[in-house]
Amino acid sequence: MSRVDIDQVWKIYPRGNVCAVKDLTFTVNDKEFLAILGPSGCGKSSTLRMLAGLEEISRGEIRFDGEVVNNLGPAERNVALAFESYALYHRLTVYENIAFPLRARGTNQDEVHKKVSEIADLFNLTHLLEKYPSSLAGGQQQRVSLARALIRQPRLTLLDEPISHMDQRVRAEMRAMIRYIHNEMGNTTVYVTHDQAEAVALCDRMAIMNYGELQQIGTVSEIWNSPANKFVAYFVGEPAMNFIQAVIEDGETVVFPGPDGRWVVKFEGEINPSFIGSEITVGVRPQQLQVFREQPEENGVPGTVRVIEFQGEATVLTLDLGDNAKSEAKVVVEATERYDVGEKLWLYASPEHIHLFDGDLPVLRRNA
Repeated sequence: MSRVDIDQVWKIYPRGNVCAVKDLTFTVNDKEFLAILGPSGCGKSSTLRMLAGLEEISRGEIRFDGEVVNNLGPAERNVALAFESYALYHRLTVYENIAFPLRARGTNQDEVHKKVSEIADLFNLTHLLEKYPSSLAGGQQQRVSLARALIRQPRLTLLDEPISHMDQRVRAEMRAMIRYIHNEMGNTTVYVTHDQAEAVALCDRMAIMNYGELQQIGTVSEIWNSPANKFVAYFVGEPAMNFIQAVIEDGETVVFPGPDGRWVVKFEGEINPSFIGSEITVGVRPQQLQVFREQPEENGVPGTVRVIEFQGEATVLTLDLGDNAKSEAKVVVEATERYDVGEKLWLYASPEHIHLFDGDLPVLRRNA
């Protein structure tokens, strides 16, 4: 397996002078599962294709275990690739599809049979080996595609949204299998997706990209609790983080204007004194808000229930915060709790769960 270093890498497409990736630098550790997450067009697939050797690098270096691989093709890099499309050979059986990379290398038949049997067992494909791809369900075809990619024991496994087109139940099964195979084979894996549920379920760390630039890299906990900027705070989390305009009153409180008065909310952390008196954006995650029917002793902001969305184990409430505030907030509550549209509630946020942003940048400094 391999450690992968991406060092000040750029991808510029001459036609249209499109800069798809800008000065990208990060490391994928040996045997790590790294998810690259971001909206469509953020540069994540271009990054993966440069790692694979399918795209030329405009500037910078990519290194596998310290070896610069910029000028090496996909076969020379020994990477495994799996994409959304299965790209199976429909005239070949499952057995022959999986064996194809070994036969292309001239591997003898005994070794081919041994390796196909081993990986088919790992992917639960043994009973399908004599079938043809056209007779298989989508999840089964993707397992064949992954088995074919991984049978060579690659230095790096690259997965580009391989299960995004599947239905929810099959996707959940495939997520579990992909992570299981990663652990069993001790792979170094880079997984590209726009689906944060997949990234959170699978990865050791996430790299968040936007407009071709790395926004933040870290564990799910680090990104959830300490977002590097407002984009990351908004992009990671479902429902998305609430953003409400307020004014910093002093070194430990912000003030929200409201039709029934002004609401003072405490935050935890240090700010630059120059921000006192400034209008900023308060961010708080819907999962970290609480609702009460009576006004809490502190950090309470009133709102009126406008929308109720039942989502199985939880319910998402959307509250209007008043005409003067011109804002709303979403809060996640247990599905067993009952509320009515038009009901007045009080929102409460614990001081350590409050984020402050000036434009795109965080204002608060907290001890690690």
